[in-house]
Amino acid sequence: MLRYLPLLLAFGSSVHAGELDGVTTAIEAGDFKQITSVVVAQHGKLLYEHYFDKDGADSLRNTRSVGKTVAGMLVGLAIERKLLRTDTPVLPYFPELRPLAHADPRKDKITVEDFLTMSSLLECDDDNQHSRGNEERMYLVEDWSRFVADLPIRGFPEWQPRPEQSPYGRAWSYCTAGVTLLGPLLEKVSGQRVPDFAAANLFKPLGIDKVKWQFQPKGSAMTGGGLQLRSVDLMKLGQLYLDGGRWNGQQVMPAEWVRRSIAPHANAREGMDYGYLWWLQPFTANGRTVQSYGMAGSGGNKVLVLPELDAVVVITTTNFQVRDAHGLSEKLLTKLIMPALMRP
Repeated sequence: MLRYLPLLLAFGSSVHAGELDGVTTAIEAGDFKQITSVVVAQHGKLLYEHYFDKDGADSLRNTRSVGKTVAGMLVGLAIERKLLRTDTPVLPYFPELRPLAHADPRKDKITVEDFLTMSSLLECDDDNQHSRGNEERMYLVEDWSRFVADLPIRGFPEWQPRPEQSPYGRAWSYCTAGVTLLGPLLEKVSGQRVPDFAAANLFKPLGIDKVKWQFQPKGSAMTGGGLQLRSVDLMKLGQLYLDGGRWNGQQVMPAEWVRRSIAPHANAREGMDYGYLWWLQPFTANGRTVQSYGMAGSGGNKVLVLPELDAVVVITTTNFQVRDAHGLSEKLLTKLIMPALMRP
């Protein structure tokens, strides 16, 4: 049951809400394993909100790498305040990390945008267990910033395209470590802890007052994932971008930053591009293909914005050990949620 409503949103009277009852039936039948919540909004109205665990609406959801996209929002706010630029080199802000292992002048040219687009030249790939930059190796050491700074430059054998040969001129690899360095960078340029900067500039304007951060061993907030928010508050973040950065009549995020964030900057995987820590992915339902931009975390956790349908969909799960968990969440989206949103 709904306990509270976000600002600007009220329950819709559309027939869609009733049609979404099939979501409840299928999830309760176990068709999608451990889905913990689903929230659906369309045309600024909350159509569906249901919780499938005992924790309910007030539970803080650990959606893992969904938090990366929030880090990108904070970078955008710092850029608006002229504390950073997308072409700002990152490592020169950390003289305490000198001398660097695997010293290379190209490291000092790695920019904020390189980390936002998962396309820095550092050898860092979470999808490759042998990668020196794999996030699991980082979690074993105390100083995550030094871990990033000490990574070697990535090699490009003949069978792999170099950045200049890649779509959008960037060779993409999924690198949590690079995003974790954005937290300490934000602290250096803002003079605030990341949770304080986020609370004042992003969460407070949206009425988000219940948040749980994870922290690096050295004390900085973990901007590579693990940020916990309520499901409806996750929906607010998607709605904020759907509305061009505006919330309750206030321009919270710069409209230009929203536009740049959801534009393609790198090709991530087949049929999927990548913005500034946003996944750009098409979904097909009832024979119609709709573009989306979204936040995603392991276990199939998703916050999806569907501009053509004027809709935001939040799916939280604990399917962390389930095979093809993202596929399960996407099946829920395309088989049950999108068809209801498409009906006139």
